[in-house]
Amino acid sequence: MVDATKTQPSNPSSDTRELSYAEALVEAIAELMKQDPEFLIIGSYILGLGPLRGLFDKVRDEHPNRILDPPTAEVGFAGFGIGAAMNGLKVLVDLSTASFVFEAFPQVVNEAPNARYMSGGRLAVPVVFHFLHGLRGGGAAQHSHSPQAMLWNTPGLQIIVPSSPADVKGLLPAAFATGNPTIFVDHSKLMPVRGPVSNSAKEIPLGVADIKRPGRDVTVVATSYSVQQAFAACESLEAEGIDVELVDPRTLVPLDRQAILDSVAKTGRLVIADETHRSCGVASEIAAIVSEEALGSLKVPIIRVTVPDVPIPFSPVLESELDPTASKIADAVRMQMTRKQVGAR
Repeated sequence: MVDATKTQPSNPSSDTRELSYAEALVEAIAELMKQDPEFLIIGSYILGLGPLRGLFDKVRDEHPNRILDPPTAEVGFAGFGIGAAMNGLKVLVDLSTASFVFEAFPQVVNEAPNARYMSGGRLAVPVVFHFLHGLRGGGAAQHSHSPQAMLWNTPGLQIIVPSSPADVKGLLPAAFATGNPTIFVDHSKLMPVRGPVSNSAKEIPLGVADIKRPGRDVTVVATSYSVQQAFAACESLEAEGIDVELVDPRTLVPLDRQAILDSVAKTGRLVIADETHRSCGVASEIAAIVSEEALGSLKVPIIRVTVPDVPIPFSPVLESELDPTASKIADAVRMQMTRKQVGAR
């Protein structure tokens, strides 16, 4: 089991505080609203329905006229947010559960990402669509989607996938600063995760991966909550003498391909952990990139630890069987270490 109160190791200094992911997210939003008196939020389930959702109340109390609670009409309020962004406002649209983005697809996929291209770059669309993806515990088939791979297949959409308090604090303002429509892939299980956050405002440029843990034996690339699962796996493997390098892309679009390729060149082994489905998922695309651009670096075939290609069941027992857990990631790494090297006799 992953301890949700911990995140990857850090070297705290006088310039950092320890915050939960939820606290860092709320702080990032509060600062954006303070900096821009016209910053608009549509939807207010940004922290989900968990015990930390009350942290958002302070923002609502301070800016009641700039937080709109829309009706259950995702295609309508997504379009409203896009139109407001086209007219110069920065807009955070909370779609709540990731599965609800399907209701807003005509706007999110066919309007927002095309506006800048079709205007010859003259029209900025500083809108961020936020949702909570993945296995949530009883979400079942209609509330457990991880659609980031589908959205990755839409040119013009930026996609951020923070996994730590520091990353969410730095990536959200950076996404707005680009003026491009962005998908903010979030996870309710990240909300209690704690970690160091700088006291000084520091944006994290999109397209810059983070080496969460340097290592020499196996590269593990993971995104979103799977980073926390992977880090737990790294701790158990370290006791076995296996030194894992954990790479967190932090953004899918733009993607820091070079960081992944450099790590694979060093270790020669790759495991990819992600909560999208196995076919045509995030792990599949990263595996394809490495196969095309760094096949000569691989000592053994790539292993993907993903969700199987089935609808997510309501049953907690069945759902747990699909989860790309720390133990499954650790087993994949062990398999990498015991496989015969390609070309070996």
